[in-house]
Amino acid sequence: MRITEIIENAKETLFSIEILPPLKGKDIKSLYAGIDPLMEFKPAFIDVTYHREEFILRKRVGGGFDKVFTRKRPGTVAICAALMNKYKVNAVPHLICGGFSKEETENALIDLNFLGIQNVLVLRGDSVKNEPNFVPEPDGNKNSLELLNQVIDMNNGVYLDHELENATPTNFCIGVSGYPEKHFEAPNMNSDLKWLKQKVDAGADYIVTQMFFDNKKFFDFVDRCRAMGITVPIIPGIKPMANKKQLIALPKIFHIDIPDDLVSAIENCKDDKAVKQVGIEWAIQQSLELKAAGVPVLHYYTMGLSSATKEIASKVF
Repeated sequence: MRITEIIENAKETLFSIEILPPLKGKDIKSLYAGIDPLMEFKPAFIDVTYHREEFILRKRVGGGFDKVFTRKRPGTVAICAALMNKYKVNAVPHLICGGFSKEETENALIDLNFLGIQNVLVLRGDSVKNEPNFVPEPDGNKNSLELLNQVIDMNNGVYLDHELENATPTNFCIGVSGYPEKHFEAPNMNSDLKWLKQKVDAGADYIVTQMFFDNKKFFDFVDRCRAMGITVPIIPGIKPMANKKQLIALPKIFHIDIPDDLVSAIENCKDDKAVKQVGIEWAIQQSLELKAAGVPVLHYYTMGLSSATKEIASKVF
């Protein structure tokens, strides 16, 4: 079922999660172990992230190094199929620009369509690790809007090979990302919102936000979206703090602010066990306030770990 249809048919705020594919060489059972405890809350859908290739330096025999590219977390499409088969739940694969040609993207979409997967989340994706700027493939999509338009073309029966006759249209429901604290590459919030509106005007069906820890920023983001004429569902993304290192890591990686009260509470913790509990309590209060405000879905970034999300969901759903 399409995400928009799920939301339209819901009588109350829904629960959803986002997971990481297992590292190459790991069994899928490790993934199930993180999902099984959360199935009692009946997730409306499960997002599966897509990770581009990374490069490593491999030492040559005789000296020197070779730059070798590797994909550490492959299997997104297969994982989606496995989740749908095992849990009878809607799986939402992420699609990214980086590292993929348009033809590879089209072939992935064909596979997803054959599997009966009706939802995708389109993202530009990150630059190659240790490289400062995003560089698209020579024959790939340059940004999320181009990727979005490729999916929309296929929904209209338009494939890369324009000589195809009577090509079957796909029927993907397309999600895009939103940033309550703006994308780090945007010069300001207004320009970021204009970019988001371009994606919605082009045909995006719903928005999932980057994680945030201050609900006021989410509510302001929604208000500004609505004022610009963005009417699609906006789904807040929630991630509980897990350890003290995240006070530095999360702002650095995701370009977000952490409220003073949360920082103080974490700094006063004796160990990471106490930090985890603070993070859970903060996320519970966030979730209850968002649910009371009538958000369509609460989307939790579990990163493959279920214990914190389970404790939060047990108090919210």
